[in-house]
Parts: sequence; C-alpha cells; structure tokens
Amino acid sequence: MIREKITAAIGKQVGAWDVVIIGGGATGVGCAVDAATRGFSVLLLEQQDFGKGTSSRSTKLVHGGVRYLRKGDIPLVREALRERGVLRKNAPDLVSEQPFLIPCYGVLDKLFYGIGMKIYDWLSGRYAFTRSRIVSRREALEIAPMVVTEGLSGGVIYYDGRFDDTRLLVGLVQTAASHGAVLLNYARVTGITKDAAGRAKGVSFIDTESGTELAVSARSVINATGVFTDPVRKMTSHAAKPILKFAQGVHIVVDGRFLGSQTSIMIPKTSDGRVLFCIPWHGNTLIGTTDTQVESAELEPRALASEIEFLIENASRYLSIGPTIDDVLSVFAGIRPLIANAGNEKTSSISRSHDIFVDAAGLVTVTGGKWTTYRRMAEDAVDKAIMVGGLDELRCVTNNVQILNDVRPNGGRRLHPDLVHTEEDVVRAVRTEMARTVEDVLARRTRALFINARAAMEMAPTVAGIIATELEFDDEWVRRQIDEFSKLARGYLVRSDDVPRSDAD
Repeated sequence: MIREKITAAIGKQVGAWDVVIIGGGATGVGCAVDAATRGFSVLLLEQQDFGKGTSSRSTKLVHGGVRYLRKGDIPLVREALRERGVLRKNAPDLVSEQPFLIPCYGVLDKLFYGIGMKIYDWLSGRYAFTRSRIVSRREALEIAPMVVTEGLSGGVIYYDGRFDDTRLLVGLVQTAASHGAVLLNYARVTGITKDAAGRAKGVSFIDTESGTELAVSARSVINATGVFTDPVRKMTSHAAKPILKFAQGVHIVVDGRFLGSQTSIMIPKTSDGRVLFCIPWHGNTLIGTTDTQVESAELEPRALASEIEFLIENASRYLSIGPTIDDVLSVFAGIRPLIANAGNEKTSSISRSHDIFVDAAGLVTVTGGKWTTYRRMAEDAVDKAIMVGGLDELRCVTNNVQILNDVRPNGGRRLHPDLVHTEEDVVRAVRTEMARTVEDVLARRTRALFINARAAMEMAPTVAGIIATELEFDDEWVRRQIDEFSKLARGYLVRSDDVPRSDAD
C-alpha cells in the first residue's frame, strides 16, 4: 500500500536529505514541488492530513485581490495576478476563469469600480484574463438575475480565477511525488536536531498511525506550517518570539438558487469595510468571508454566531432572496497566518504578503502569503534553503511545471442522492491519494463535508466500510471512525434544528 511504501522509502534513505519540509499545506507542498523539480532529495512531513488546516478552507479563488488593490497594496496584487496566470497555465484542468459581477447602485459606483477593475486588468500584464467592462442594468440582470433590482444602475463584469483548493493540493502532492519527493501525512514532527555547532541537521517525528518514532538528517529544514509556525520555531529556540497574528475567515454554503447563475457576485461594501463573494461551487453557493482576530490557532476552528449572521445579513443586502440560517448547508472556518507588525493594528489591515525568516540554527521559516502566491513563496523558501544548507545553486523551474490533472472517471454508485460522489471516489482516494480516514475522504478528497455537512454524516458509515476493506482495518476502527466523523461534522451544521451555537461556544 502507498503509505507503507513511503515509510519504507524513508527508512532506506542513505545519508542526509537535501531538504526536509515540515507542513503539508499549500506552501509546504509547493516547496516540495519546487525542491524536487530542481533535483534535490526531498522529504515532507505533515502532522495530520494534507490540507487539513487553512489550505482547505479558502474562498476557492485564484486572484490578485480586489480588496488589496483598494488598500493600495499594488506589489501584492501584481505578484498575485502574475501567479494567477502561471497557475492557470500549469493547471488548466484545476484552475478556470470565473466571471464576477459588481452590482452598482449609482453612476458614480459604475465609474469608480469600472476604473478600478481596468487597473486590475492592467496590473496582470501578459497574464491577463478576459478584460473587465461596464454593463447596463438590463445586462447585469441577465448575467445575475438574483441581484437586488431596486436602485440598480448596472454593474462591472470582471474575471478572476476559481479552483477547488484541496483538489489542487492533491495534484501538487502527486506532482511532487512524480519528481521524486517523499511526502508523508500523519507524521508529527517532535523535534529539530542540531549538530555540535547548534545548526539544524534533521528532525525527529512520530508516525502517528503506528506510533513508530523515526529520525532523519537533513542539509536544510523548512518550516512551512502556516498558523503553527511559531511552535515549530521554538523547537530550535525556546526564546523565539511569536511572529504571527491570526485572523479567522468563515464561509457558509447555501443552495445554488440563491445565486441562480454561474456568474459570481462581488459585494463591494460590507458593514466592516471588506468585500464579500457569492460564488457558484459544486452546484451550491459559497458565501464568504469574514476577518475576525483570534488569539490562537486551532486545527478545527469554529465559526461564531456573529460571523454567520454577518455573512447572511450582508449577502441579503445584494441578493433578491436572501438566505436564512435555516438555509445553511455547511459552515467552515479557517485561520489566516498574518505576519505581525509593530503596534496593535487590526488583522484586516495587515498585508497578506509573505516573508522568509532564518534563525540562528538555520531553520528556514516561510509564512504569511495566500493560496494564489504559494508557488512564489515556495521559490523564495527553497532559494533560502539552498543558501543555508550549502546546496547546489539549481534554479527554480516551477514556472513551467505542469501540475498533474485531476482525472475523475465517471461511473460507480453514488454515496448520497444529494451529492455526486461515488464509491469509486473513495477507493481512488485511498489507493492513489493517501486518504486514511473518513474525514480525509469526505472533507478533502471529496468536498462533501464542506458542501453539505448533514449529507456527509449520512455517508460516513459507507465510506468507513470501504476504507476498512481497502486498508484491512477492523470493525472497531469503523465504529470509531463513524463516531469521530459525526462529532466533527456537527461543528459544520448551523441550522436552527441542530446543536445550538453562541459566541461563547
């Protein structure tokens, strides 16, 4: 089986790995692709499943960031727009062009947003998508029939990228592996070893499935653990000061009828000064996101009632039929790792740019950033790891590395009448995508938990049975998996007939 083969490969490694990467989200896996395609020996270790944290909880956009343009962060927007173009070129089956309507309720709005989106087009340069344009009231309603009509003067159509975050991440994992990288999930790093001079020379970790403790040596170690960056930095220095602040972003999923179109709506004015997106996603409508400062990072963050109310209220100002809490099929939250600046500025004001830190032990930390810029973050991190580890100065080639396509054959018995996922999807997830649990399959290899949490709970027994057959697990494992997944999934339900929620929860 694939995991056992990977564990065996780690044990057979002779000498030091060129690069060991801690963290299996977008940035960590991006580092694995970058380093492996340069020709280095690469080991990546992830404490849970690939994309378990922030990387599976995005707004599903590959974009430059309209909000960052409004804030004047031109370098970030330009970089992200370039990376958007590179990603569409390298993953055409995973990243596609998505039209957005900015509804306008006055001539000045049309002029303001029309000029703004022309600047957005211009900043994308040779990586431009279809150009933006101002549209009349009639055309706006043809494009987005569910937008509020009272006072509507027209709108601005612009184009950005859309993707499914964890499906792209699976493609990146497979791409890294195809170039010789070794990637292992459920491998929790417990320490960073040092040589006599105090330099990082490897890591120790536990295979959490078997409980086996292992140690490997490395010429360079990259910390790409996202919101868990600071605890890993303390593995080389207990005195390391925190470099991150945290912001929670929440999304809700409702029926597709609330959007009623394959065109997304960008809501330009919310009560907290942010923008909001209503996006067609797997036949439903995804609405997000929020920006709530939180004090700590969790693997399973939970949405506050106030955040859900914020999304419903602000979306309802622009949708002719607004969703209610009873319409929410699923809610999910993610934590953004933001590089803290001096002072007490709000997280919404902190730039989404990334940065590289190297401590006295030579641990390379890459953090901040956003999904769209993962490739550039990885390039910068590996460049630094080459310098720190004295590796051959091989150049980055990921500008032109094709990401393995998400081939999903039709057929097979559906797992639930409300969702398209089949038994074949589960088998493939286990055999070729390193899924080990019901959550891996229903949250990340498929998106069932994020699309419709109640349906996912009903699918869990069948999925557990298929996984157990594939991996030769016993009935007790099946019962435990069903219980654990049901408990997890209840946190994605918000309807009034479900578990009560409050800001104090």
